[in-house]
Amino acid sequence: MSRHTPKVALVPSGFFDPASAREVLSRTASLDEEDKVEYISLPEYSAELVYSLSASSPSQTDLSSSDAPFTQSEAKDLLPELYYLLKKLPELKDYNKIAASYGDGVLSLAIAQGENLLLANTFQAADFTTAEYFLFMAVRKLQLNPEVSTIHFMTPLSGEEEMSLYRYFKTVETV
Repeated sequence: MSRHTPKVALVPSGFFDPASAREVLSRTASLDEEDKVEYISLPEYSAELVYSLSASSPSQTDLSSSDAPFTQSEAKDLLPELYYLLKKLPELKDYNKIAASYGDGVLSLAIAQGENLLLANTFQAADFTTAEYFLFMAVRKLQLNPEVSTIHFMTPLSGEEEMSLYRYFKTVETV
């Protein structure tokens, strides 16, 4: 199970100290005092994904409430959406690998060229148009040609959203 959260950072394993996980994440995300910071290893990238899934995150549901979508035991198995994007990248056949997900006002984006990870980030985006802006900005900064690239979305797209992406990308796939 995943959760869209902007409170996430990818840290090279060689520079990571578990005791400083909260400090590291606070450099890239606004943390509340009650945020619980966790991390998971991604050995294929020689990195640690540091994150907080606390209920105080924007658009997040309080996991302790009776109407929460997840039970407490399910909440223990939650990981940030960015984790699943990073795990998906090696499965993509294209040279320009673009994996994205949009939900709860957060765009999660992972981009690689061949075996080289170029970007793993989240962007707060109030709507899909804003999410597209961040997506196109990242693709442009990385000097990727969207006209020869396939974008893989891990979340469902409406027909309008898919058509909007087709104006720029060679192929749009929902996985």
